[in-house]
Amino acid sequence: MARTLIGLIADTHGLLRPEAVAALQGCAHIVHAGDIGSRSGEPRGVLDMLAQIAPTTVVRGNNDRADWATTIPYTADLEFERVRIHVLHILDELAIDPAAAGTHVVVSGHSHQPHVETRAGVLFVNPGSAGPRRFRLPVSVARLWVEDGQAEAELVTLLQ
Repeated sequence: MARTLIGLIADTHGLLRPEAVAALQGCAHIVHAGDIGSRSGEPRGVLDMLAQIAPTTVVRGNNDRADWATTIPYTADLEFERVRIHVLHILDELAIDPAAAGTHVVVSGHSHQPHVETRAGVLFVNPGSAGPRRFRLPVSVARLWVEDGQAEAELVTLLQ
């Protein structure tokens, strides 16, 4: 089996920075963990640009409320190289026990705080915010390598 690179991005809020596009180059797949567009706008530019890099899975965030968002699911489940990934926007709304469900990785957004942690054998990844800066938090994305049932994540700071 080959090692597969998955790009993780969240909270673009209508802004896909060139640094984020560069960091996601070479990914076999991209996961966007919600808050894609601005409150008043639609996300076509963000999603179209991500789709030019790699196939993209998207979940709806709490700010994705306009008509364009009605067809976007709140959660998604994916599998690459025998690694099962569950995606949602707000981690506090996790409605499954990931370990019991056989999930290896949980990807979330919302907090704008980049974070990687393993709990009960499950890798939790928040890529942080790749869009407009919030407070003094870094602007970031993450990379997830999957191979033969194993996953490893790396945070990529775009702007400090």
